[in-house]
Amino acid sequence: MSREGVRKSRSLRDDNFLTWLLAGSLLSVLSVGLFGQTQPRYEVAKPGYHYQFPRDYFDHPWYQTEWWYYTGNVTASDGRRFGFELTFFRQGTGQGSDRDAAGKQTWEIRDLYLAHLAISDLDGGKFYHTERLNRRGPEIAGASAGEQKVWNGNWKVKWDGENQELQAVEKEFTLKLNLHPEKPPVIQGENGVSQKSAGDGHASHYISLTRIATSGEIRLNGKSYAVSGLSWMDHEFFTTGLDREQQGWDWLAIQLNDRTELMLYHFRRKDGAEDPFSSGTYIDASGKATHLTAKDFRLDAADASWKSPTTGANYPIDWKMEIPRLAITLEAKTPLAAQELTGQSKLSPNYWEGAITLTGLRNGQALSGVGYLELTGYNEALQLP
Repeated sequence: MSREGVRKSRSLRDDNFLTWLLAGSLLSVLSVGLFGQTQPRYEVAKPGYHYQFPRDYFDHPWYQTEWWYYTGNVTASDGRRFGFELTFFRQGTGQGSDRDAAGKQTWEIRDLYLAHLAISDLDGGKFYHTERLNRRGPEIAGASAGEQKVWNGNWKVKWDGENQELQAVEKEFTLKLNLHPEKPPVIQGENGVSQKSAGDGHASHYISLTRIATSGEIRLNGKSYAVSGLSWMDHEFFTTGLDREQQGWDWLAIQLNDRTELMLYHFRRKDGAEDPFSSGTYIDASGKATHLTAKDFRLDAADASWKSPTTGANYPIDWKMEIPRLAITLEAKTPLAAQELTGQSKLSPNYWEGAITLTGLRNGQALSGVGYLELTGYNEALQLP
């Protein structure tokens, strides 16, 4: 083998070793963060948290798990419809968990950053997705209030006041979008926390921007589309969350044509029982948020489902909703059944997340809208360490 070949071989082995090292670290800490076994010195989400903006749009390294979720429905000038997802995850490893010392050792693996990118070509009938994993480091991956951005390589969200710029560049597909929130941030849950299961701290601090005017460019396989539409952003940070008996969740973010929004989710328990910690939020046209408990709404899978040829998971992709106190009934359908994100390694769960359309009634009057649906735990039960 030539010297150049030896160098390339070593480089590949080094890259693979680093990927598996990061993957193993992320798997262990994700299990810890999700299922309630806290690492020393991390804080947990407690009632009474005082939110401050723009500070709380950025990183909270004293909590172990954090994510930024962008989804949206946009339309090209020729009428072609697209959905998109760009998500950033930060996971504290528990290494050097004295967060006051963060930054003293630049290359210490205190945080791992995972990111997912997906574009749904709804009229073209194709779904594109990829992921990346990096450790925190200069210009590698991170989140910074000082720099007003969250990034993973050349995928990033950059703030300019309340406005944001999303960018994600891949060989076959690219997002470059400008975002302008039309409503103030919504604090999900009650008293500053979104409770996920029983017990102190089994909750998250959860912020949403529920109606974001969006414009920019999508490139697919060398063709550019000027697009506009609506996006939704969720930002959560926490250390403990789920109960061991919670199988997965079904989550919807809905933007209706009367300028109101809904977020609804329910947990599915392994024994089939209804989970009392399912909840939601209704946001009126002025931006006022109303918390919904599990007793305030019904969320039921309809008849249509899609079976993944990759994982074998059977996903319910049509849903019916009733919110009696708001006199709202809705049905969600998707223009594209195949919107499953399959992990490139065992570090990432397989889940369905895709664009949906909605039709229904409010007080007998026609209602329509767009949104996003996320389905987890259908491939297999959430795994414990």
